[in-house]
Amino acid sequence: MRILVIGSGGREHALCWAIAASPLCERLYAAPGNPGIAEIATCVPIGAMDFGGLIAFARAERIDFVVVGPEAPLVAGLVDRLEAAGIAAFGPSAPAAALEGSKGFTKDLCAKYGIPTAAYRRFTDAAAAKEYVRARGAPIVVKADGLAAGKGVTVAASIEEALAAIDAALVGNRFGSAGAEIVIEEFLEGEEASIFALVDGRHALLLASAQDHKRVGDGDTGPNTGGMGAYSPAPCVTPEIESEIRRRIIEPTVEAMALEGRAFKGVLYAGLMLTADGPKLIEYNVRFGDPECQALLPRLKSDLLPALIAARDGVLGDFDLRWREEAALCVVLAARGYPDDPLKGTEIRGLDRAAQEPGVILFQAGTIRRQADRLIADGGRVINVVGLGKDIAEARTRAYAAVDRIDWPEGFCRRDIGWRALART
Repeated sequence: MRILVIGSGGREHALCWAIAASPLCERLYAAPGNPGIAEIATCVPIGAMDFGGLIAFARAERIDFVVVGPEAPLVAGLVDRLEAAGIAAFGPSAPAAALEGSKGFTKDLCAKYGIPTAAYRRFTDAAAAKEYVRARGAPIVVKADGLAAGKGVTVAASIEEALAAIDAALVGNRFGSAGAEIVIEEFLEGEEASIFALVDGRHALLLASAQDHKRVGDGDTGPNTGGMGAYSPAPCVTPEIESEIRRRIIEPTVEAMALEGRAFKGVLYAGLMLTADGPKLIEYNVRFGDPECQALLPRLKSDLLPALIAARDGVLGDFDLRWREEAALCVVLAARGYPDDPLKGTEIRGLDRAAQEPGVILFQAGTIRRQADRLIADGGRVINVVGLGKDIAEARTRAYAAVDRIDWPEGFCRRDIGWRALART
């Protein structure tokens, strides 16, 4: 098969890495890809939002199957456009992608179908939102309704912080149209975890669990980011809790979306809080997480590609996947200034040395190549270093050993990825 992966980040590098290993994959392309992806696929300079260019390329190269990585083209309807052009694609339709494209839509769906989540209200008027916050008190959570690159959520410890978040979205237009409406939720206490499922419109095949680290600084301090690291499996997701998540959250959501005429096909990514009252949904994403994908796929023993095809074709049924007993831990190296104003244009050295560490895989994200031998930072999150080991502790040791071999003074990372898992041992 001739496969096209859409996107340029670490998630897409991991997807290409897994798909390239499939015996079904005859030729692999990525649009636009990155220098790391270019080592295993043919990269073409077409942006993820250039729908016309992507369709023309897929037709010209006789692409058999397209895998869409990022959320923005999914929410904007790229899969719909590809399928209408007769090109098979993995990912949800635009109506189904509303699960990520509108937090308000998801909260309303949960309320209608009894899916456990935090209490909430939706607002477009700043004064009404502030009145609600003052009545509810803090801590409280303020979220931009639409896509905000992982930066539209404020977990406000005080009323003043919540009021500032409301002004930023509804008055200051910080998130543009994505923040024209906000969702205000109760603060949930517990431990966060992520569950991923492949969905074919009717059936859900749960993948391995994971936990990520959203805050930029050690000790979960500083602003939220797209993710500074992740590990899999998540020790807090016991078989009993996983069964409850499937029964009370994932399967009811799949059924609800079908009943709403928005049958979901693709990856359903549930961000969860494991509370004293049981698991509750924080939010859905409609694609593989980044950096969770980079920790998940190295643990997968089965061929990923047939599973993606089965989800698209609606025939997951009794499909099963096998996972390695090994744990995986991903450390994200970001450019100084991230998440606000990352420093671009600096050179990264030592990746070859880092890759020589045992049990280590490197995935690139915000990089470009200048000349043949100069790798340059060109984004916020830049390099993903994944360690594999018999447990989270060994995986973490290997990942950080590789991090220490990378020569990039203008980059930084958290030094405590995996602390929740290690605290349980």
